[in-house]
Amino acid sequence: MTFRLSCACLASLGIIETAQAQAPAPVPSPTAPVPAPAPPRRSEENVVIQADDAFGTSIGRETIGIYNSGSVRGFSPTQAGNSRIDGLYFDQVWGLSSRIRLSTNIRVGLSAQGYPFPAPTGVIDYAFRIPSDEASLSVSVGGNTYGSASVELDAVVPVTDRTLSLGIGAGLYHNEFYNATSAGDRVGSVTLRWTPTPSVQIVPFWSVSDLTDDEIGPFYTPAGPYLPPRVPRRRFNGPGWALYEGTAYNYGALGRWDIAPGWQMRAGFFRSLFDVHRDAYSFLSALQPDGTGNFRVVVDSPYKNASTSGELRLTRRFVEGPRSHAFHLSLRARDRVREYGGSHVVNFGPSFIGEIIDAPAPAFTFGPQTQDRVRQWTGGIAYEGRWQNVGELSFGVQRANYRKSVAQPALPITETRASPWLFNVTAAAYVIRRLALYGGYTKGLEESGVAPQTASNRNEALPAIITSQRDAGLRLILTDRLRLVAGVFDVRKPYFSLDAANLFRELGEVRNQGLEMSLSGAMTPRFSVVLGGVLSRPRVRGEDVRLGIVGNRPVGIPARSVQLNMDWRLPWLDGVSVDLGIAHLGPIPATRDNLVSLPSRTLVGLGTRYRFQLTGRSASLRFFVNNLFDEYAFELRGAGTYDFIPGRTLSAYLTVDF
Repeated sequence: MTFRLSCACLASLGIIETAQAQAPAPVPSPTAPVPAPAPPRRSEENVVIQADDAFGTSIGRETIGIYNSGSVRGFSPTQAGNSRIDGLYFDQVWGLSSRIRLSTNIRVGLSAQGYPFPAPTGVIDYAFRIPSDEASLSVSVGGNTYGSASVELDAVVPVTDRTLSLGIGAGLYHNEFYNATSAGDRVGSVTLRWTPTPSVQIVPFWSVSDLTDDEIGPFYTPAGPYLPPRVPRRRFNGPGWALYEGTAYNYGALGRWDIAPGWQMRAGFFRSLFDVHRDAYSFLSALQPDGTGNFRVVVDSPYKNASTSGELRLTRRFVEGPRSHAFHLSLRARDRVREYGGSHVVNFGPSFIGEIIDAPAPAFTFGPQTQDRVRQWTGGIAYEGRWQNVGELSFGVQRANYRKSVAQPALPITETRASPWLFNVTAAAYVIRRLALYGGYTKGLEESGVAPQTASNRNEALPAIITSQRDAGLRLILTDRLRLVAGVFDVRKPYFSLDAANLFRELGEVRNQGLEMSLSGAMTPRFSVVLGGVLSRPRVRGEDVRLGIVGNRPVGIPARSVQLNMDWRLPWLDGVSVDLGIAHLGPIPATRDNLVSLPSRTLVGLGTRYRFQLTGRSASLRFFVNNLFDEYAFELRGAGTYDFIPGRTLSAYLTVDF
């Protein structure tokens, strides 16, 4: 699968913090009408105004925040297997398309307060785009100065009054990238909302993404303890047959049944898979300071990765004077199958940065593949309690049954099992009306991802690991529209990286301790700000560190990160706003021995938005410049392997709601 993550240095995905509850939550009635969600108005999307905190928010195509789905407090919640759809367990193989995803939230720290069954590496919670009772159509067209172009449509069609609604999404994309590669993508989705009775709602959905002719630019691996020399932007070196092509699907159903007053059943069933027809990676390895090295392409045999997962949850809520209580009984399951291996390596020998590789494609000879299968059941019970003007308490206990089998060519099937007890406890105290203190502990069973493309055991699935997290902090409501969140954290888990033999394996334990803060909201009725930062001290411990084989700084985790976003709605031009984004990253250890680090960098983005009426319809015209000062920098693609970030690009989008 091709890597298209370079924009992560400019933006990140979703955290939306739960609001402080000063009153008990009402108990739902099974006879009350089911309110249909308001139709999405894409022309009104503005992530700076709509973000609840600075830890990361994604709405539509816009993202801000110091964390993202690939990095929360230095670790990846995606690799850890901590995805949810509207709070229900989802074993993600392919991310949800924005045609069915309304927003993305990462639950961590204070935002995880009152969230059943949190996870040490954070939880990615996708908010679903559920069809409403009102007909609507949103159309968005856009492009950028690299030559990318896109058309997106989102429609809602009520079929029967307040009973059945249909949602349809479609997207057509031609993508041009920073290294002059290109790709086509066709996205489609269908969603139904069926409410046969006021107490029952069923939402089946289906989404497909078909990626074609995705050209692969090379990654760069120096021969010694230094960064690559400067690589020209917007130049594709080839070969033209090194492509990724594949089709990804996400489908399933969400269900809710209000059984009786205070009793609710929720269920989610999900299927996530991608079917890879062609896959390739290009490398310029043993790279010298003068730009010479060895060029090779690794072509993968066609393969499929798929998972079936879901959750059934029964909730009992009741109110006792100023106190509200909720008990959750949950059963989660997944069955994931992965295929990998059997690759064909094409070695072109000596080459240099910028040299065009136009040799014809050889006849590929693929070897047998390895298949691994993970089957897991997790049962749990959780409690949430809120006491008006006093505080909150939540805890949960889970028992996991984990089984993984690996079938390698010409070898017996190996199997690992684990049945750990997992638990979490969090508490918050309302010290004064505008100040809350919180603290918590979480222990989880998480996936450790797969070996990177640069490893000798590339794509190998790594074992599940026990992880833990401790955190504490405060939330201060400065004004009715401005709040400050600050906290400390301590996350611990096994450390995986490349060893001296280029094998990706466990090398010790990593512990990341840090301080994070968020200031978000409206400073004035026309000026909004989202400011976030994290200072951390990640450290590796273990025998390899003691022997000097591994440095004590984990690869890929910066010690500091700061992001500022501002939006100002001009008083003298109705409907016009300007926005500014500044993202700073501190130095990042880039090699196992810590001899090389990526230098710190600061990137600036500047944009404007004009909201207006187009033939009586709500519309918006959006312009944004990424990397305003055209900064040049590298980013990691694995320990000691690099790619470069995009240069300055201007993007423009026109969105109309009908």
